[in-house]
Amino acid sequence: MIRLTNFNRIAGLAVALVLAAAGTAAAAQTARPALRANVTVEGDLVRIGDLVENAGPVADVAIFRAPDLGTTGAVSTERIVDAIRPHQLIDIDTRGLTDVTVTRLSRAIAVKEISDRIAAALSQQYGLGAPQNIGLTFDRPVRTLQVEADAAGELQVLALNYDARTNRFDVTLDLPSSATLHRQPPRFSGTAIEMADAVAVNRPVQRGEVLQAADLTVVRRPKAQSVGFTKPAAAIGLEARHALRPGQPLSTADLTKPKLVARSDTVTLVYQAPGIVLTLRGQAQDSGALGDSIGVLNMETKRIVQGVISGPGRVTVAAATTRLAVAAPPAGQ
Repeated sequence: MIRLTNFNRIAGLAVALVLAAAGTAAAAQTARPALRANVTVEGDLVRIGDLVENAGPVADVAIFRAPDLGTTGAVSTERIVDAIRPHQLIDIDTRGLTDVTVTRLSRAIAVKEISDRIAAALSQQYGLGAPQNIGLTFDRPVRTLQVEADAAGELQVLALNYDARTNRFDVTLDLPSSATLHRQPPRFSGTAIEMADAVAVNRPVQRGEVLQAADLTVVRRPKAQSVGFTKPAAAIGLEARHALRPGQPLSTADLTKPKLVARSDTVTLVYQAPGIVLTLRGQAQDSGALGDSIGVLNMETKRIVQGVISGPGRVTVAAATTRLAVAAPPAGQ
């Protein structure tokens, strides 16, 4: 008797589950179709099921062409309802929408990716320096390429030509996994020049100013024109020979060592010998920068000696030079 009771309970539970499942299926079948406000598609067709929830058996029926890859368009509710009507899907809940936004997914190939691929090909095929040092100028503005969202892999070069005399290139690219790009491979043309670093000032600099690190920047210029400084450190502490413009690459003719001694300046004349350092007053006979050799009038002996500028207002005379100066006969003898 107890076993029969348990059996009846199990049987009753099973029936309840079957009825519940049937009710759920029936509810799903009778759920009212409703428009979606925003739709994303990957293919080139928009289907009823993309636009309408609970579209049932006609969900896979295509009714519109999708927007271009990577773009968004809007379809009016009235057009959607008219397009669906022949397929016997009625009583659609429009949810008060006036239109539905449709976006076609894509993979974007940015301009930098295009430029990098062309530069790499030029470097490999024509030896035009490292790819990162090749400057490209295109004949027409280059736009981002939109390909299918599932298109994988890197751009490939179908054809490439380069004329070293004119620096002109012509290239055709492809992406085999993209039907769109493979069907109509993009072509680019322009000029390619090997570039190099050049040092320039980042503000107007007047003649005689001494350059500091904060005054300098690195710009890119054609390698053939880069005949000056390539590292900012080499220009730090140098003096402008003339006014300098921002962005103008600096050459060795633009800068000089700052003058530490001017002609007729009173300087400290330092005589050095092993174990002996003697300082006297002197008068500079020339202008000069650090390390320059100039003549100095010894104010004590009234003779001119040659020394090396070793600091502001300071000229050092080596021991050998001192002996020659002392041994020299007076003028007129």
